[in-house]
Amino acid sequence: MTPISRRKLITSGLAATAGVSGLAVASHLSRRFGLIPPDCAGPYGLGTTLTYAAQRLITAHSPARQFPRGMISKMPFANAIAPPNDAFKAHQASGFANWKLDVDGMVAHPTSFSLPDLRSMALNSQITEVVCEEGWSYIAEWIGTPLTDVLHCAGILPQARYIVYHSIESDWWDSIDMADALHPQTLLTWGMNDGDLPVSFGGPLRLRVPRQLGYKSVKFIHRITATDSLKSFGKGLGSSEPEFGYAWYAGI
Repeated sequence: MTPISRRKLITSGLAATAGVSGLAVASHLSRRFGLIPPDCAGPYGLGTTLTYAAQRLITAHSPARQFPRGMISKMPFANAIAPPNDAFKAHQASGFANWKLDVDGMVAHPTSFSLPDLRSMALNSQITEVVCEEGWSYIAEWIGTPLTDVLHCAGILPQARYIVYHSIESDWWDSIDMADALHPQTLLTWGMNDGDLPVSFGGPLRLRVPRQLGYKSVKFIHRITATDSLKSFGKGLGSSEPEFGYAWYAGI
């Protein structure tokens, strides 16, 4: 073993102490600005808190990278899935004629939007990349209605801090803070690559959150809820994903 000099040992100790002090200061700032993720407890809590706070303080309004049309990935894309359950298959058999997006919680006008309602609102499209924590990715054009337009139509209340969104799969749900909910790239997506959004990629309606990893873009969305607290949803971790080891905030 190579001997460690007294000078190096002292220098390393001071650096470690400074690092711990820096983490403590950063944690204090996170709490001061209310940038504490709902899954902040546990062995990785400090790391997830610092990641979330740093990105919110530095890149709150930054856009996800967009690509030229020539870079759209060729089929087949990764992570195609089958129709999830019998209730969904009934909607599919009717051409999604009765599919509704319910908007409730901290809004002045709880309401429901049909797919034609959403398509009649302002359209937005983007060519962005779906990036999975498991290592795969693909680039596609996503077409839909900005979530912020739907929230404003429902009269989002100023005390709302999060938007919780639910798949037709009852145990599949997630949430985002208002910085992502009101970001112009966050779409209620009903189209993909110049066509309808395929069922295998979340059709008829998927929330696309391009500034976060792919698992935040939940498929088969049928309900969104505005809230000031995530404690009463699931286990209070802000999503079904942290229950399986994933972080609530997955910014990229």
